Amino acid sequence: MKAKDKNKTIKITLKNIITFLAFMISLLYGIIFYNYYFGRNQVYASETIARIEKVKISQAKEIEMEEIIAQNIQEGKKEEYHIEETTLEYLTKYRNNANLPKGQIQVVQEGRDGKQEITTKKTYQQEELIQEEQISCKITKASVNKIVEIGTANYTSHYKAKVGDKLYVTSDRLSVMVEPNEQSQKIATLAKGNELKLLVIENADWYKISSGSIIGYVRAESTTYEHATEKEEIKNTTTLAQSKSQLMSRLSFDMALNKPSGLTLEQFKKILSDSKDTNQIFENNAEYFYYIEKQYQINGVFVASVGIHESAWGTSKIAREKNNLFGYGAYDSNPYHGAYQFSDYAESIDLIARVFVKYYINPKGTVIYGGEKAEGTYYNGPTLSGINTRYATDKNWANGVYSHIKYLYNKL
Repeated sequence: MKAKDKNKTIKITLKNIITFLAFMISLLYGIIFYNYYFGRNQVYASETIARIEKVKISQAKEIEMEEIIAQNIQEGKKEEYHIEETTLEYLTKYRNNANLPKGQIQVVQEGRDGKQEITTKKTYQQEELIQEEQISCKITKASVNKIVEIGTANYTSHYKAKVGDKLYVTSDRLSVMVEPNEQSQKIATLAKGNELKLLVIENADWYKISSGSIIGYVRAESTTYEHATEKEEIKNTTTLAQSKSQLMSRLSFDMALNKPSGLTLEQFKKILSDSKDTNQIFENNAEYFYYIEKQYQINGVFVASVGIHESAWGTSKIAREKNNLFGYGAYDSNPYHGAYQFSDYAESIDLIARVFVKYYINPKGTVIYGGEKAEGTYYNGPTLSGINTRYATDKNWANGVYSHIKYLYNKL
């Protein structure tokens, strides 16, 4: 009985063990199946989260980036790049001529504009242009320098040519036009030294002349005259300077800058001789602010004041190393690289004067120097406020320049 019972117990125990093992094996396969098909995403998601956590710097950075993105979307800023072919302004070279009356200006080579391709980046905010920056410049047609001779003889001349006078061409070539303006049809080209007869004085800039069978209009500045009693008339002639009170009476923040100041050469030299001019740049180039008045109908004191303001009396790096008193061509992202290089200060003074006259202080179509017409691209009135509208990003630029104008006028 006992033996039978023992065998029965063992048999039951083995069956139970086999059943238990089968159950455990089934359970194990079930777990593996579940983890393979249902636990997979959970594991990979955890790994992804762990990797992202390692990249994050701080919660503050996350918030800052979100704010920037939101702000840019809200502001609606966008940038556009434009390539435009524009005029490449010629430069003016000045040289002395001891055979000309002191201070007399005579053109011996006409300046001719070239062409250039300007790449500009424009930034808009809500469709409104808020910034315009020149990125690059490529010259497609070279300009030709204008050459002007300045008389340095020991006498002065205020002789005005009269109808019937004999004239001579002084420039390398002189265009004869049907009408007294640059846009008119050209009849012929005369060479230096050709003899002319003055028929009609159209205005201060143009003469109607005859030369052989040719009759037409030429620029007055490219001619000189012959007058039998010239030296007797001019030796004792002196320039009549306006008094300080006369000149100061026209001084105001809203004065028109497309008119000469009326200062004499000596007065320009006086006001531009200053202890602040540590490198004596303005003192040594004072005459050119006088010459631009004579040629371009612009206030030379204003131009000098812009140079003082932009270059800190000629001490800026651009002024010292590039002979550029006005930061001409400089743009905000890299001012020094963009600024034009001039061979001397006279070139920068002459060029900026023509830029103001052509684009800023005269409305489109106004007859300006040499019979050309103003483009008036940035014209908003011939005053400091009008120029400030498009010339400088600094809204206080006009006030800064005017402070220098007053300072110089008060030195008369």
